[in-house]
Amino acid sequence: MYFISTRGGKGKVTGAEAIVKGLAPDGGLYVPEKFPAIVGEEFEKMIEMDYPERAAFVLSKYLSDLGEDFLKEACKKAYSTFEGTDPAPLVKVKNGLYVLELFHGPTCAFKDMALTVLPRLLKRSLEVTGSSDDVLILAATSGDTGKAALEGFKDVEGTKVAVFYPEEGVAKMQRLQMATQDGNNVFVASVKGNFDDCQRAVKNMFASEEFNTKLKENGMRLSSANSINFGRLAPQIAYYFSAYLDLLTGGQITNGEEVDFCVPTGNFGDILAGWYAKQMGLPVRRLLCASNRNRVLADFIATGKYDVKRQFYRTMSPSMDILISSNLERLLFEISGRNAKLTAERMAALAKDGEYTITEEERAKIAADFYGLYASEDDMVEAMYDIFEDYGYAMDTHTGVAAYVADVYREKEVNKKDFTPMVILSTASPYKFPQDVLYALTGNDVKDSFKGVKRLNLLTAMKPPKSLMELRYKPVRFTTVLPAKLEKMSEAVLEFVGGKIVPVPKATH
Repeated sequence: MYFISTRGGKGKVTGAEAIVKGLAPDGGLYVPEKFPAIVGEEFEKMIEMDYPERAAFVLSKYLSDLGEDFLKEACKKAYSTFEGTDPAPLVKVKNGLYVLELFHGPTCAFKDMALTVLPRLLKRSLEVTGSSDDVLILAATSGDTGKAALEGFKDVEGTKVAVFYPEEGVAKMQRLQMATQDGNNVFVASVKGNFDDCQRAVKNMFASEEFNTKLKENGMRLSSANSINFGRLAPQIAYYFSAYLDLLTGGQITNGEEVDFCVPTGNFGDILAGWYAKQMGLPVRRLLCASNRNRVLADFIATGKYDVKRQFYRTMSPSMDILISSNLERLLFEISGRNAKLTAERMAALAKDGEYTITEEERAKIAADFYGLYASEDDMVEAMYDIFEDYGYAMDTHTGVAAYVADVYREKEVNKKDFTPMVILSTASPYKFPQDVLYALTGNDVKDSFKGVKRLNLLTAMKPPKSLMELRYKPVRFTTVLPAKLEKMSEAVLEFVGGKIVPVPKATH
């Protein structure tokens, strides 16, 4: 399998090269030259596989140059770090409604599904491409990617990890997870801005010849842990297949029956993986794009106009507080007939003017596969409360956004006699946002996160993840705060690479 850039850069690259590079030299995102299929006998074989085997099989369709045996072993080792016997259990909430729990990994968020595998994919890709350079993993995060990348790559030989997050744009548990991160090859800094500011700076570092030259002088090359890297996106395709197969083996559907998926969406990577699964032959009817108050994606799907010239809101679902959704570029490339020139022009217009508009024909293509809706804070809280009150199921705030959108879609947009199964993809453990979850379920405000954990445990009887409970006593290592300026952020990265930044632990937080 070869990969090409969404912006038409010359030539094509192997899967290993796409993973090592992260971002194409022209600023575009790598996409598969064609979509592989998993149908017929191959699909039947997946029924008997466990989750690591299913994931490895999906990855082998895109990353054949890494070797099937390697992929099987990589997935087996990665998912052995998860709690329980199933890394991605499908939970039935009520007839026709299910939640795919993706938060049983080391950092209690769905990003673990890919970022426990990516370090192994990257190491193997470096071997396959013959690269002798060390790698700097550079990531912007709205809360979950950063911790998952830090944890996945900590102390991995030949790598360093630098993560930027918005100073006021993450939850306390997310902040503590990053600020207390251990490992001798990691660096974390908050930025006085929002996620889009962090992401813009990271992309500019990838595009900067001067910055990359300085890295090269230090014997390093850049790669990404964000979903702009196809190696981050590819493992996410697998859990769509696995959810469908679990419905099938559980007698909830018949083979070939269509299923809807509702996905809490910020950077568009999680839901794009579902669209990729559909292109591979998975019987997906509709992908519901669930936005929070920052409704740029819901508005785009409804109108065909992508417009970031709007107020930015900080919400109780901070991982979705994003206005510039990087992975949408991959979908734009596909619906335009793989018109790389047009895709590049639209990305340039977004950077310059803050907007672009697709054609009515393209909008119809999107509408055939996607449905977009947003949830206000009150909508989200009510949906979380109703599901807990009626079915005893507690969910985090991002998943609550999806629960509201799924309910509206099923009750208002489709015929009441339409019994198409709906799978909601979860974002994180409820304990990652204990105060907000407790407020949604009880109306009580708790100022301290760990008191929130205790009360949520008493209310739900769910066992709090050990990794989150340990945060209370871990020393804070990283306190750097930077302005949202490329030169300051790149300077901090270069100092880190050169060994000049030594975090000083603090005893309390």
